[in-house]
Formats: sequence, structure tokens, C-alpha cells
Amino acid sequence: MSKSGISIDPGLLNHDFSNKTEDMSEVMKQAIISNGIESVAFNSNARNKLQNNFSHEIKSGKITSQEKSGRCWMFAGLNLYRKKAAERLNMEDFEFSQNYPMFFDKLEKANYFLESVLRTLDEELDSRIVMWLMMDPLQDGGQWDMFVNLLKKYGAVPKSIMPETYHSSNSTIMNQLLTSKLRQWAGELRKKYSEGSGLSELRGMKNVFNAEFYRLLCYFLGNPPAGFDYEYRDKNEKQQVLTGLTPLEFFKDYTGVVPEDYISLIHSPTPDKPMGKTYTIDFLGNVVEGTPVLYLNTEIDQLKACTIRQLKDGEPVWFGCDIRIQTDRKKGIMDDRVFLYGHALDTTFPMDKAFRLQYGESLLTHAMVLTGVNLSQDKPNRWKVENSWGEERGEKGFFLMSDSWFDEYTYQVVVHKKYLGPDLQEQLKIPPVVLPPWDPMGSLAGN
Repeated sequence: MSKSGISIDPGLLNHDFSNKTEDMSEVMKQAIISNGIESVAFNSNARNKLQNNFSHEIKSGKITSQEKSGRCWMFAGLNLYRKKAAERLNMEDFEFSQNYPMFFDKLEKANYFLESVLRTLDEELDSRIVMWLMMDPLQDGGQWDMFVNLLKKYGAVPKSIMPETYHSSNSTIMNQLLTSKLRQWAGELRKKYSEGSGLSELRGMKNVFNAEFYRLLCYFLGNPPAGFDYEYRDKNEKQQVLTGLTPLEFFKDYTGVVPEDYISLIHSPTPDKPMGKTYTIDFLGNVVEGTPVLYLNTEIDQLKACTIRQLKDGEPVWFGCDIRIQTDRKKGIMDDRVFLYGHALDTTFPMDKAFRLQYGESLLTHAMVLTGVNLSQDKPNRWKVENSWGEERGEKGFFLMSDSWFDEYTYQVVVHKKYLGPDLQEQLKIPPVVLPPWDPMGSLAGN
């Protein structure tokens, strides 16, 4: 019996498929035109490999939603401590007011901006620093140390004490109008200075501006409480009433947290930032008299090790990343190969992490909370992320992150000092290098 035709024809292996390639390129082009690049380039293998189970996982409360505002850093910060508050209040779940710190962040940023205007009075109006100050002085975004400054000065309150308003959840027009006032006042301060007014008179003007700014904020966000009573039902359905509270006392007594004990570790592998050094950013902050932003630059494996120690101890971790890149926001997948753009477009995107930072391709844009990690042979391969975009995104609000995405697009984690090794403890004592405000590490989480 002839075996002809049973085996693969050897000539097939040398066949010229160039015309087929052209046909395939045309098919791909039409698919992208009709459906969009993300739909065409989506890699289902990336989703399938990120199983939703973890060797170490922390139970979280109900997912929160920052709505149409850039307060991710506040939501992430408050979400760190809500479990502690729920336990001390004997509640199933608890949520802090995010409107309350937003109010004082805006107030403090306004004062910080006006003080920066006074600090740069001798600079030309078109200088790089003055133009940078005028660009976006009142954005919603922030950094960890800015959150700590708000907690230290103003404390925190339950959500029912200062609930959301229309403009806390939809901040664009509020920010536009209030920023217009700040730029107006900046012009008035610089004009008075050019006419010979001294700093004492200018600070008197600034105090008048701050009072007006406070009044305007109340129109948008409501009046913040100086003191309050809190009524709630505990997990046994028993009515509880706490009276005579202040925001500072409430945060201290019902979390037991000392926010200053937490340190920002960053991974910025660029030549201008040697590892093992501390860094701060000029002109970046909210509370003028508060703690400046401080980072310790570490290797990615050190940063992960500290993160894992804290998670193993049952405490979630605040982190900052670039959520814009290789993230399926609807499915909640963060993987550096979730979209195969190069395959779809027949090109390559070979930039590494350092290059992306140096050339403006990537920077920290969003803050969330790590609540789980899966360790395989003591090495992480995926992470569980608590986001603040509501339950409609991801797995009822939770995202899944591959370890390779962590390497490429995570820039910062915040951990308690006790989780740092002796070498990092020593490096923290090194006086910080001051970076210009436009450095990539000066970006604010506000997505």
C-alpha cells in the first residue's frame, strides 16, 4: 500500500507565504480599524495565567469608588486603616470620609502654592519654575507623605460625618475655578512685590486669600467638622453612640496608627538616582510646615521583600504605579503582555523601565493597595490589588497583577520601618538629594 500523501510534503516547508503575510496584514488593519487596538491585541493567555487565589491574602472591606476625581492616593491611604477601625469599633465594615481630607488637601495646597509664589518673586514670570508652579497647582493627585501630613494635622472622620458631595466626586470644574483664583492671586502678589511691597504685607494679602479660598471650598465640599458624635450599629446589631469626638482623636484612638512610621521605597533605575540613596522633591507638597516628600531608592527585589514581609504580617501595602500601561481596566488585569501591541502592529516597543522614565514614556500615575501575594518556592508570581474604581471593574473591584508587571510599572511602595532590613535602615539616615519638581519621581498619583 502506498504511503504517498500520508506525511507532510517537504516542499510545504519552503513555500513562499509572502502574499499570505500581506493578506494577514490587511486583515489585521481592518480588525483594528473596526474594533480598536486593545480588542485585537488582547492576550487571553495573560488573563488565564493570573488565577485568583493567593498563598497570602488579607480580607478587605467593600470596594470604594473615587468616582470622577483623582483622589486615588487618599482612598488607598484610608483603605489601609479601615480594617483596624472596623475591628476597634466592632463593625463588619467601615469607611472613612474621603471628602474630609480632600477639603484640607485643597486648602493646604492653596497655601503651599501661594507660599511658593512668594518664594519665587525674584524669578521671571516665564522662568521654568514659575511656569511649572502655574501649570496645575490644585490637582487632585498626591503622594504618600502628603497624605501623612493631612492625617497628622487634621485626623480623619467616618464617611457619614462628612459624606461625598457632587464636586468631591466630580472635581474638574471645581478645580478649574479654584485654580483660576490662585493664578489671579499669584498675579496680584507679584504685582505688589514689583511695586515695592515687602513680605510682611504680601503675607497679609495671602491670609486674606486663604480665608476666601476656605469660603469657596465650603460651597463645593461642605463645612468640615471640628468635633462630632458618631452613631452606628456594631456587628451584633447593637446601637453604639460615641460623643465629643475630634477628628484627630478619632483617627488615633480607632486605628492606633502612627503614620510617620511608614516609609516610601521607590524603584527608579535611572543613572541619575543611585540605589541606596534618599531623595526629596523641591516645591512638592501640601502642608507647608509638614514633612517633606522622602523616598529611598531600592532594588526591585528589596522593595518586594519588604512588601511581602508586611503582607505576611496581615497588613496591606499602599503602592504607586503607572496604571495607564498594559492594564485592562475593565477586566482588572495588570500584565506586561496583556496587550500584544507589537504583534498586532508588526513592530516592537523595546524600551526598558529606566528609558521609559527618562524619556517621559512612563511615571507614577495611580495609587492602590496590595492585599495579597502568591508565593511559589518563596518567589512572588502574582499580586492581588484593591482598587478604588468601584465594583464594576475587575473582580468586583479587585485587580490581578503579574509579578513581571510589578517589575516594569510599579515605582513605589509604603511599608512600616520595622520591615526594612538593617541596610535600608542605615540608608534612611543619609541626607536626601533634592530633585527638581519636574523629575519623574515628582509625579502625583491622581488617576
